[in-house]
Amino acid sequence: MSLANGRHYLAIPGPSVMPDRVLQAMHRPAPNIYTGEMVELTHSLVPDLKAVARTKHNVAMYIANGHGAWEAALVNTLSRGDRILILGTGRFCLGWGEMATAMGVDAQVIDFGQRSDIDMARVAEALAADTGHKIKAVLAVQVDTSTSVRNDIPALRRTLDEAGHPALLFSDNIACLACDEFHMDDWGVDVMVTGSQKGLMTPPGMAFVFFNDKADAARGRANLVTPYWDWRPRVEPDEYYKYFNGTAPTHHLYGLRTALDMIKEEGLDNVWARHATLARAVWAAVEVWGQAGPARPNIAAETRRSHAVTTVNFGAGNGQRLRDWMTANAGVTLGIPLGGVEGADGQKEDFLRIGHMGHVNAHMVLGLLAGLQAGMAALQIPHGPTGLEAAINVIAEG
Repeated sequence: MSLANGRHYLAIPGPSVMPDRVLQAMHRPAPNIYTGEMVELTHSLVPDLKAVARTKHNVAMYIANGHGAWEAALVNTLSRGDRILILGTGRFCLGWGEMATAMGVDAQVIDFGQRSDIDMARVAEALAADTGHKIKAVLAVQVDTSTSVRNDIPALRRTLDEAGHPALLFSDNIACLACDEFHMDDWGVDVMVTGSQKGLMTPPGMAFVFFNDKADAARGRANLVTPYWDWRPRVEPDEYYKYFNGTAPTHHLYGLRTALDMIKEEGLDNVWARHATLARAVWAAVEVWGQAGPARPNIAAETRRSHAVTTVNFGAGNGQRLRDWMTANAGVTLGIPLGGVEGADGQKEDFLRIGHMGHVNAHMVLGLLAGLQAGMAALQIPHGPTGLEAAINVIAEG
């Protein structure tokens, strides 16, 4: 007998839970893609996307996943033989660097490991050593969804400014836009990339590249750019099809319009605050469980943890055991571990990832935490018995 029958909860760090309103908005016949409602709807997305990114600059929309956004950012700003600085804090910035290398870009890598954020002193050293300013861009993720680390993007901008270095600052916000606080313009980010399927609560298939005038000036020198990925025709296009270099992703656009409406209705500051509280509830439970067992968050410092995802080491293969138990018995799917959490003190099977991004609320998070605590009891994994109570107290205090 299983208790999993009922509405399944996909608690992975993306694709996130799709709101019913978004799905209902997408459930309609194909629209006219030449004039009328679809054209006006697409125009309306641009200012609201900029508002979520806290920028007054440009946004280009693509039919792609996050890797497509990576490629678009690279080809619009770089040339073969250019050097970039990759700041690895898990799997994803390293992957961005691997993509750049395949395109003929010289990717200089500083790997800070799987349980640490960016060490600004080491970045400063690398920038100081680059006396000829060969580094054209510095690439970082605000949140790495493999490790759940949250990097200090404003501090990275200050490090560049204090070094007097002209490199562009790239931020990967695929895991965390509309979850973790972000201010593109105030933080001095030149290029930011994200996707539709996480904090923007829309099915996978759309990617976005936000860029300022400094980045667009680099576009004028880039020799990697190709017609499809060129961001210039997609910004204020003189013909509608140029938004997407072809047919628009019509039903995604209906869904995205509704998701952006939901963010506006709640208020972006409130969206950030909701994610922060729900994340603290998860952390409180894990901390108490770890007082009498092996559970521990992958990132020790709370100030360096994402509000969108938490990677947890449950020890001795227990991450896999708990994932399997939750799927079979609680109707909850949790995130698999990715390469960023392999290491000498833990194997991949020890880890799982809890997604708490997008369309989530208190009862959803408390329910999955209760399921995890029941799973530890069922599997006889040692744990502090009042973890759920600790999470409840966080929610009660708001």
